[in-house]
Formats: sequence, structure tokens, C-alpha cells
Amino acid sequence: MTDSQNPLHDPTARGFASDNYAGIHPEVLAALVRANGGHQVAYGGDVYTERLQERCREHFGERAQTFPVFNGTGANVVALQAVTDRWEAVVCTSTAHIHVDECAAPERMGGLKLLALDTPDGKLTPDQIDAVVLRHDDEHAAQAKVVSITQSTELGTCYTVEEIRALADRAHRDGLVLHVDGSRLANAAAHLGVGFREMVHDTGVDILSLGGTKSGAMVGEAVVVLNPDAVRGTKFLRKQSMQLASKMRFVSVQLEALLTDDLAIRNAAHANAMATRLADGVRDLPGLTLTRPVQANAVFPVLPHEVSRRLMQRFPFYFWDEVTGEVRWMCAFDTTEADVDAFVAAVREELG
Repeated sequence: MTDSQNPLHDPTARGFASDNYAGIHPEVLAALVRANGGHQVAYGGDVYTERLQERCREHFGERAQTFPVFNGTGANVVALQAVTDRWEAVVCTSTAHIHVDECAAPERMGGLKLLALDTPDGKLTPDQIDAVVLRHDDEHAAQAKVVSITQSTELGTCYTVEEIRALADRAHRDGLVLHVDGSRLANAAAHLGVGFREMVHDTGVDILSLGGTKSGAMVGEAVVVLNPDAVRGTKFLRKQSMQLASKMRFVSVQLEALLTDDLAIRNAAHANAMATRLADGVRDLPGLTLTRPVQANAVFPVLPHEVSRRLMQRFPFYFWDEVTGEVRWMCAFDTTEADVDAFVAAVREELG
């Protein structure tokens, strides 16, 4: 039997496997406690979901419509279905989460064709969109309708505001819509030193999957429709996709807390800083090579396989590419300088 004095795990133990490993940010946990009491209307008719709508309009524009969901895959599948017809396709990178890490949910559950393009840094360019719209109106080809980008990307890189605007302009020129998978949107905003409005609304993004869990929520993400003219049936698709929470106030209040006083961006800025500290600590170690720029909260090094496996016994993390020996180290809102310094010391010791 366990109690608060004898938990099942060591609450002081932290690793570098994923920002999903982190717990709930204290301010989010406090918001959950405040929302827990009495009765509120189910399925989104509560005061906390209404407050979230207001907060999202502040951050994402006056026309923004917000649909809380359970998780990021659900947000992506609902969002992409809302802007496509059955014969239409989604342009993304070959490293995109929707392509690699969602167990074919967009294809199986959403019936979506993904047109995955290789990129060196995880970022699409307007020129790549040109290549996939050449067969416009060709009945033998799935018709590109959505450009989906991840911000920050799966490789830890960030689209600049200018790059997002260029993609939106290029997509809109041919009647396409721009979707942002923003599971780590706050990390990108912190890196760029901009707010969500400047990065998303002002650049012409049409629809957004807004992350919460990686920023300190317990559970919950949201589909944020910035351009209502580009979507249809979002509330029905959310229900049909099994993403409609009955006690929605507990999802909404977490997201609202993260959007209040820039908590999500403050959390992300700390995680980014810890990743930079980690990269700086190992950069000059012999036998280790950093393969990608550190812009968000991810560090990608290559080091000997046996070294990585020994380190994994002390600090959890994963291989990114086991063939090359590339691994991924992730920092979170609760990563401390002491955590980073202890890990750097362990890396130095194992490299020997």
C-alpha cells in the first residue's frame, strides 16, 4: 500500500527521455483544485471552457474557436479532418509526428492521405509545396489541401515568423490551408521571443493543434480554429473521434492556466534554457557530436552505442536513430540545473 509519504516512484528522479515524463506544473494543479467543486454543465457548457475560449481569442485572434480534446493525436486527427474532403491530402515532412508517431491514426481514423517530404531540418519550404500541387485537378491523384507543419519540429528546430508567413501565403495562393501541430508551440515561441498571436494568428495559420501536456498540463490539448471559413463540422468530428470530454472543465482549466500570464511560454523558456545548458556542457567532449542546432528543448547527440546504453541505466532517454547512434535528450519545465550538471558529469564519466 502507498500513501503520500510512500509513493510508488521517487518524486525527485528526473531524466531526459521526454517532456511527457514530467508531472503537473503547480499552477496547473492549483487550477484543477479550484475547478473541482460543485456541479458544472458537462461537455463544454461550463464556465471554465468559456473562459478558455476568451483566453484563446486573446492569443489567437477574435475569430478563434477552441475545441478541447484529450491528446495530441486526437487534436491532429480532428483538425485535419475538419479541413479536408475524402479525396484530399495533407503535405507534411517525413519526420512529422502525424507521419511517424501516430500509429497511422490520420490514415486509419481520419482517412487522410499524407504526402510526406524529406527535409534536412524538419521544416517545409514553399518550394516543396510547389512540387506537390502540380497534379491539381488530376482525378488520378490525391489533391493536396493542407500544409501541416510542426512547431517546434520533431528535430528541435523552429520555424521563424517569416517562414510561417511564407508557407501560409504559398498555401493560400492555391486554396490550401495551413495547419500547425503545436504540441511544443510554447517552446518555439520562447525561442523566437514572440507571443502566440504574432507567431500563429498574424502569419495566416488557419488551424492549430495546441499542446498542453508538454507544457505542464496533466492531460488535454485543443483544436484552435483561427479561420472558421476553412473548416466544417469540427464539433461533430470531435465527438465522432472520441475526443469529447464529459467533464471538460478539467481539461479547459489546465489550458486556461497555461495561457494565463504566459505560463506555458515561461515553462518552455526554462526547458529550452536547460537544453542549451546541456548542449553547452557536452559540446566539446571527445567521442560525442551534436548533430542538430539546439533551439527548443531537445538535444541530439551521437555517441557510442555502449556509452548510451550505460547512461540509459542511470538517466532515462531514447535512441533517435539506433543505426547511427543518434539519441535525443529532452528537457522539461521541471528540469533543474542540478539535473543537467549531474547528467553532463555522467556523460563525461562514461565517455571516459
